[in-house]
Amino acid sequence: MRNFLSLTDLTSAELDDVVRNAVRYGAPGPFEKVLADRAVGILFLKTSTRTRTSFWAGATRLGARVITYGPGDLQLNTGETLEDTARVLGEYLDALVVRTNGDIAELRRLGAAGRPAIVNALTENEHPTQAVADLATLTEEFGELGGRHLLYAGEGNSTAAALALAAALTPGFRLTLVCPAGYGLPKSLLDAAAELSAGRHQVDQHESFDDVTGRVDAVYTSRWQTMGVDKADPDWLTAFQGYRVDAALFDRFRGPDTVFLHDLPAVRGDEVDGTVLDGPASRAWRQAHHKMTAAMAVLDWCLT
Repeated sequence: MRNFLSLTDLTSAELDDVVRNAVRYGAPGPFEKVLADRAVGILFLKTSTRTRTSFWAGATRLGARVITYGPGDLQLNTGETLEDTARVLGEYLDALVVRTNGDIAELRRLGAAGRPAIVNALTENEHPTQAVADLATLTEEFGELGGRHLLYAGEGNSTAAALALAAALTPGFRLTLVCPAGYGLPKSLLDAAAELSAGRHQVDQHESFDDVTGRVDAVYTSRWQTMGVDKADPDWLTAFQGYRVDAALFDRFRGPDTVFLHDLPAVRGDEVDGTVLDGPASRAWRQAHHKMTAAMAVLDWCLT
């Protein structure tokens, strides 16, 4: 069994294998029941629509039996340690999918037991399965990702972090992030991306769109308040003025085949206008479908 905790743990070949499998699962089924007789637990300590449902649906489609846990369901709330919880759940489950706003170190402690396989369905600093869905959407759209350029606009959140790491692991794929001052990805994450790319400098971050030249293949944005968590500065929204993906911004960088991506949920009128989200270039809803195919591919990679 293999854990799927951070993209920093994967090689380029492993990520490519998972992404291509997600694309394959995006084709019409039926699919081989590769998870038959497997038991998958889904523990979500925070709200979720797409990720929780996609893992349940994906695991079920591949033949697994699924049990879901809410934030108050496990004895972690009464003082049992992560290590003891993992040891016990390993007697019953083959995989445990976890969402938390906490640090990834907690998931590594869960995964240290070796069973069940632990899947990171979002932590404070990274959303690796979302990146698989994103790359699957782009691979389905364009075929190969080498030579493609993705522009990400908005907050340097867990989605942006996973995108940066995924881009670094995908040869020839370029990511440019444009984030408000104080709300970009931390230097440590950018350094990790640079290390993963072996010095190919595939990930750049700026504060102004004026630093971006030429057309791009995709424009991506994400909710400015990840998981609805309030920001420390009560006037934070002022910093994001000018970062909304409206028709003018999208047209500024679009080519004949440029698509729009959003990990959802969207706050229409904040990070994106409805005309873009619902427009003909939007692939946000297909991207949401690939949340499920990414879940299928990740569980397949972990357990088979």
